[in-house]
Amino acid sequence: MKDYRKLNEQDQKALLSWWESLPNNRGERAQLRRVSSSDDILLTSAFAHFLRQMPGYWGVRPGERGINLADAAMVAAVLARVKEHNENNSFATSLAMPKEKGGKAAMSELRFQQLQKSRTEQEFFTRICRVVNLLGGKVNILSLADSILHWLSEFWLAPASRPQDRLAVIWASEYYGEFKD
Repeated sequence: MKDYRKLNEQDQKALLSWWESLPNNRGERAQLRRVSSSDDILLTSAFAHFLRQMPGYWGVRPGERGINLADAAMVAAVLARVKEHNENNSFATSLAMPKEKGGKAAMSELRFQQLQKSRTEQEFFTRICRVVNLLGGKVNILSLADSILHWLSEFWLAPASRPQDRLAVIWASEYYGEFKD
């Protein structure tokens, strides 16, 4: 399995297994897709099922080591919107890929910059959900989950001290790297 900054191999396996089970649990998927904020997901039985399938350090209380409840909720709510796992490209790379041959990038540079500069959790959640829809639901779920957790980590704790470790720099490298040809 690929190395990610926020997801270890156990996380990757659990996320893939949970996501692959969604077509057989259409009611849960619908519950997760209907939420308008990541906080709303905390009140759903679908999220409780998600947490049971994830490693024990997912859904911890503030101050405990692991992925806190609100962050896990956002991951579940966004990943439930993904229709097809595209493991060939990272999340940011897929934003730069044209929907049709010779066309424009799936996401414009302006929208890409707006996503990077989201100021609140709710703003980020709304934008990232729109991005999944913009991509037709075809996204690398592991890269997407890692990106969400990375964004939330920087939101709560501050960006990394080394620029190359900051999510905006990583995303920009992947997004603009598609235009080198």
